[in-house]
Amino acid sequence: TAGGKALCEQIGVRGYPTIKFGDPDDLQEYQGGRDLPALEAFAAGLGPQCGPANLDLCDDAKKAQIEEFMALAPAKREEMIKAKESEIAALEEGFKTMLEALQKSYSDANENKDKDVEVLKASGLGLLKSVNAHVKKTGSTEL
Repeated sequence: TAGGKALCEQIGVRGYPTIKFGDPDDLQEYQGGRDLPALEAFAAGLGPQCGPANLDLCDDAKKAQIEEFMALAPAKREEMIKAKESEIAALEEGFKTMLEALQKSYSDANENKDKDVEVLKASGLGLLKSVNAHVKKTGSTEL
């Protein structure tokens, strides 16, 4: 609805249905199957995850990374977040540009193929098939 549009934009919901999970400050997009068994299997594995509020669930490498981030000034963390989000946006834009070029290339190739097929058909393919079938049916090449 219009009331939730800002929140959807904030957390990256671009289409429906979208399933997000995890830390409310870092929601991840569910990429699995949409059938009941796949969703049940996924839901069975949900629960608290490693993070600043659940250090006991973190391995040593994640604990060290969390400590490193906690030691940063708030402005530095914000700057790093913006930089990484900008990198992601650039990657997505590059992918979008590549996809548009790929779609145009596909469209052009398909159009050229259709034209070439029409040229081949117009060169007598149908008549050639008819003659071949006639000869097979009658056993004669006499007109």
